[in-house]
Amino acid sequence: MSEKIHKTIIIGSGPAGYAAAIYAARANMEPVVFTGPEPGGQLITTTDVENYPGYPKGIGGPEMMEEFREQAERFGTVVHYEMIAKVDFNTGKDYHTIYTESDEAYHAYTIIISTGASAKYLGLESEKRLMNKGVSACAVCDGFFYKGLEVAVVGAGDTAAEEATYLAKLCPKVHMLVRRDEMRASKIMQKRVENSPNIEVYWNTETEEVLGDDKVTGVRVFNNKTNEKKDIAVEGFFVAIGHKPNTGIFKEILDMDETGYLMAEPGTTKTNVAGVFVSGDAQDKVYRQAVTAAGTGCMAALDAERYLVENELA
Repeated sequence: MSEKIHKTIIIGSGPAGYAAAIYAARANMEPVVFTGPEPGGQLITTTDVENYPGYPKGIGGPEMMEEFREQAERFGTVVHYEMIAKVDFNTGKDYHTIYTESDEAYHAYTIIISTGASAKYLGLESEKRLMNKGVSACAVCDGFFYKGLEVAVVGAGDTAAEEATYLAKLCPKVHMLVRRDEMRASKIMQKRVENSPNIEVYWNTETEEVLGDDKVTGVRVFNNKTNEKKDIAVEGFFVAIGHKPNTGIFKEILDMDETGYLMAEPGTTKTNVAGVFVSGDAQDKVYRQAVTAAGTGCMAALDAERYLVENELA
């Protein structure tokens, strides 16, 4: 067990975590980053990123996150490729303690949480095999690649309705697959779907298989009332059944909403525990973009720096 008390520890290593590390390192906060199970976060599974400023020709997600890491390390960030298993934010002292999976303890005056969220998928083998080959969980991220092509969207909530209407502006036909005979989306979002003439809704419809070898060529669906099967020719398959924030270890410690997203004080990244800050998709269920995550990572580092100065811990 290390008795050193770090100025800041960052849990998570996506755009939010690395952006926080860059700002913290440049402020001489000597940040320590714990990457978690996916160093680089969701972008590690993204083949092409074309909507992040500064990359006019686009860049692969893994390559982009490698550059983020290199930039953070250039200013002195220490990166540990480990997962945090538990935390103690109620030590009664002016610092917090976190524990790795091997039960090694680390102390810090400030903690920045950037654990992100994970997209929910249907769990089909074909869905996994064709990931980033036509299968996506983010229309805003990837929709541009399907401009002029027919696509399918799975889901019935606000996210699915929003993604379907977004894609309807780019694609000649959007096939929306809804498992029940009604949508869970808000009335206004349902109205937007209804008012989009190129969105066709399939009720009581579930996905049996995503079709294609090297890329998506279609989707095989079945009606869960009649068991009738049908193949729909599409080149994009968007799964919009929600995200799960990676915040389980903070349950009953930090304030979160009913779905597990951490709650910050409005206009800040401050949580309900002094010295603990949150950034990225762990607290953002609306935008969920790399650039917005990086922005909140910057905010968290600045908030943490001010906390250290105000409490004479810097």
